Amino acid sequence: MKNLFKGTFKGTKAQSCEGSKLNQSVFFLLFSIFFTVFSFGQVQDSTKVNQLDDVLVSAVRVTSKTPVSFSNMDKKEIKYRNLGQDIPVLMNYLPSVVTTSDAGNGMGYTGIRVRGIDATRVNVTINGIPYNDAESQGTFWVNMPDFASSVESLQLQRGVGTSTNGAGAFGASLNMLTDSYANKATGEISSSAGSFNSLKNTVKFSTGLLNDHFEIAGRLSAMKSDGYVDRASSDLKSYFLQGTYVGKTTLIKALVFGGTQKTYQSWNGIDGETLNSDRTYNSAGKFTDEFGNTRFYDNETDNYDQDHYQLHWSESISDKWSTNVALHYTKGKGYYENYKEDAAMAEYNLIPVGAVTTTDLVRQKWLDNDFYGTTFSAKYKTEKLDVILGGGWNKYEGDHYGKVIWARYASQSELGDHYYDDFSTKTDGNIFAKANYQFTEKISFYGDLQYRRVTYKANSAETGLVDDDFNFFNPKAGLNFEINQKNTIYFSYARANREPNRTDYEGGNVKPEKLNDFELGWRFNSEKFQLNSNFYYMGYKDQLILTGRLDDVGSPIRANTEKSYRLGFELDATIALSDKFIIRPNFTLSSNKNVDLAVAGQYYGTTDIAYSPEVIAGNIFVYKPVQGLYLSLLQKYVGEQYMNNIELPEAKLADYFVNDFNASYEIKPNTIFKSITITALVNNIFDKKYVSNGAMWDIYPYYYPQAGINFLIGLSLKF
Repeated sequence: MKNLFKGTFKGTKAQSCEGSKLNQSVFFLLFSIFFTVFSFGQVQDSTKVNQLDDVLVSAVRVTSKTPVSFSNMDKKEIKYRNLGQDIPVLMNYLPSVVTTSDAGNGMGYTGIRVRGIDATRVNVTINGIPYNDAESQGTFWVNMPDFASSVESLQLQRGVGTSTNGAGAFGASLNMLTDSYANKATGEISSSAGSFNSLKNTVKFSTGLLNDHFEIAGRLSAMKSDGYVDRASSDLKSYFLQGTYVGKTTLIKALVFGGTQKTYQSWNGIDGETLNSDRTYNSAGKFTDEFGNTRFYDNETDNYDQDHYQLHWSESISDKWSTNVALHYTKGKGYYENYKEDAAMAEYNLIPVGAVTTTDLVRQKWLDNDFYGTTFSAKYKTEKLDVILGGGWNKYEGDHYGKVIWARYASQSELGDHYYDDFSTKTDGNIFAKANYQFTEKISFYGDLQYRRVTYKANSAETGLVDDDFNFFNPKAGLNFEINQKNTIYFSYARANREPNRTDYEGGNVKPEKLNDFELGWRFNSEKFQLNSNFYYMGYKDQLILTGRLDDVGSPIRANTEKSYRLGFELDATIALSDKFIIRPNFTLSSNKNVDLAVAGQYYGTTDIAYSPEVIAGNIFVYKPVQGLYLSLLQKYVGEQYMNNIELPEAKLADYFVNDFNASYEIKPNTIFKSITITALVNNIFDKKYVSNGAMWDIYPYYYPQAGINFLIGLSLKF
C-alpha cells in the first residue's frame, strides 16, 4: 500500500461508498440466482469438469503450443517452501527473476523484477481477474498474506506474453489459479515458526462434493514476524472461502478472500556507512523529543484491509465450445501513520498559534477504494484450430484523505478533520481475439489481437490536473515448429503499450510507453531431460525506467527515456540424473541499455538501464533418498547492477550468490491423519551478507540488506 498515498484527488466519498454497496448487492444477487438455477443438475462428467476448471484461466495462460517463454509452478512444488514467505520469494528460483524484501526475511513487503523490469510492469491475475493496483500498477502481496496456501498453480510468462486482463504486461504476466474443488472431505492444520520470532498458523477444510454437486472449502491464516530489520514487524491475517457447484456441463465458483495487515515501515534503507556498522538499522519513526532524546515512534505503520469477491461461471456448450464469465469486486481501505517533527502547520490546514508556525504531529494518510468489473471469454476448439474471444471491463474509484490525529500545537483542529480530501477514477476495458492454428502436423500459427481503452482522472498538488484517455492496439503473432517429438522451435512478435502510473504524473510531461518484443526459442523434451532456451529483444519507445529515486512515501520515481532496449538469452532445464536425483538449472544473460540518454540537459550516451543485472542464475538440486523425503539445495546468483541510469560508480549494487536448504518429509499413517509432513527451510546457509535492492537519495546510495542465515520449520497435518 505504500505506493498509493501520494497526491490529492477531487470527488466525494459518498460516490465511492454508494458504488461499493451497489456492486456487493449485484454480486450476491447473481450468486444466488446461479446456484438456484443449477442446483438440479445431473451427475458430472469428471473429464469435462477438469477441463472447465482450466477455463477460468485459459484466456490468459499459454501452453507449449504457444510461442511464448513461460514457467509453471504447481501446488506440490509450492508447498515444500510455503512456510510464511511471500509468493515473490517462492518464485525466486524461476528464470530471470530477482526478488527483494524490505524487512529482509521475505515477510511483509516483498518485491519482484523479471528481466530487470519492475513489478508495476508485471501483470498479475487471480483466476483471470486483475490484481495490480489500478493507480500505482503495483502488486502488494502483503495485503494477501499466505495466499500461496490457496494457489493450485501459477504461470509466469516472460516478455509481453499473451493478451490478458488488466494493465498491459510490459515485462511479465503472472497468472494464478486458486484451489480446485475436492471430491472427498479434507482438513489440514499447518504451523511454522522460525527466526525473528516468525510464526504462521493455517487451517484449511473442504466438505468434498456433497450430493455430487456442491463443495465448500476455506482457509484461515495468521502470521507474525519481527523481521530482520529493526522494528520491521508484520502482523498479518487472511481468509479464503470458496463455494463450488459442479454440473454435467457447468462449473460455478464463488470466492471471497482477503487479508488485513499491520506492518512497521522499513522502506527507507540505510547508507553505506550504516550498512557496514549496523545492518539492521531502521530510521523510520525517528524523532527528537522535547528533552533532546532520540526516540522512535512506536506506531510508524502501514495498515490495510483488502477483501476480494469473485464469481465465475464456466459452461461447456459442446465438444467444441466453452465459455467463462466472471464478476469481481475488491474493497480496500487503510492508512499509513507517521510522526512528523517540526511540520509546517500551514501544510496541515492549521492556523499558527501566535508566533508558532511549526509543530510535531502524527498524521494518517488514508485510501478508501473500490475496484469492480467483469471478464469474459469464449473458447472454440477443433483438431486444428483453437480460438479464444474475450475481454474485460474494470473500474477503480479511490478516495484519498489525510488526518492529523495528534499535534503538539493543535490550533483550531478537531479530531477527525481532513487536511486533504480527494478522489480519482480509472476505467480499463479490453477485447481480444487469439488463435492457434495447426497448418501442418509440424507447423502451427499463433495470432493475438487486443484493443484496450483506459481513462484516468485525477487532480492533486503533485500530479496536477489529469484527464487522460488512452487507446492501445496490441497485436501479437508467432510460429511454432515441431521438428520431431522432442524438439520444437518458435518465434513470436508482440506489441505492447502501457499508460503511466500515478507517481509518473508527478514528473510532468509523462508519455505512455511502447514496446516491440521479439522472442526466438527452442524446447527439448524427453523422459529424463527437458530444456527451454529463449532469445529475446525488447525494443522500447519512451520506456518509463526506474531512476533509483524515491518520493517521500517510498514510491519509485520513473522517467521516460526516448529509446532503450533489452537483449537477452534465457535457459532453464530439468535433468533427472536418476530416480532419486534431479537438477533444475537456469540462467539469463542480457544487455539492457538506454540509447542516447540525456538527463537534465546533460548527454550520457548509451548506458545501462537501472536495476537490470546482466547475469541472473538459479539452480535447484533435489535428492529423494527414500519415499516421502525431499532434500533440496537452492542457489541464486544475481550480477552487479546500477541503481541509476548514468552509471554513477556509487550507484552500483554488488553481485551476490545465496544458497538455501529445504527438507520435507511426509508420513502417511492412514489412521487419524492421512498425512503428516515436516518441513524445514534454512535460508542463506553460508550467512552471506548481501544487498538485493537499493535507492538513490540524490547522489547518495541507500541499501536494503537481507538477512543472514535464518530458518523456518513447519508441521502439517492432513485428515
